[in-house]
Amino acid sequence: MPLLPRPTGTETRATAPCDCPDDRRRPRRRAALVAATTGIAVLAAGAPVAYATLGSAATPEPRPAVASAVRGKDYIETRLLFGTERPDGGPDVTDRQFLDFIDAEVTPRFPNGLTIQNGRGQWRDSNGVIERERSYELTLLYPASEARVRGPQIERIRDAYEKAYAQDSVARLEERLNADF
Repeated sequence: MPLLPRPTGTETRATAPCDCPDDRRRPRRRAALVAATTGIAVLAAGAPVAYATLGSAATPEPRPAVASAVRGKDYIETRLLFGTERPDGGPDVTDRQFLDFIDAEVTPRFPNGLTIQNGRGQWRDSNGVIERERSYELTLLYPASEARVRGPQIERIRDAYEKAYAQDSVARLEERLNADF
């Protein structure tokens, strides 16, 4: 099925198709040109969509949290920070004294476990002096459902340390989190 009109015989030689190889390829060239143009048009139409999707990184859509991906149960993490220098000028609290304090005051209230880390810190004491000292960080982890019971126990630990070692304070930090064991 030719794409060009057939000659009627009245055309001049300049306008009449000849039987040369270029004339036989013309329908194939036209089909290839149409296919190529269509392909480019499809690609050109799809490219902005792809670029718009890939280029939207400046304002990413937040992904909804998947409830089933959260593991563990609701816990409270309490950290207590114990200083070792005594503002009254007494000797520093030793490792043995601190561990004895843990055995007597903390372990009976939190027998399921605890973590102790050594540290160094600084703070301003009640006289306005910056103190740099060796310190301990005690981490307690317990179910959030026990918070009412555990809160007063933790306060008794803080009070006992302040009295036993003449401390101005014991810092308390708390955070609610999920824990899985």
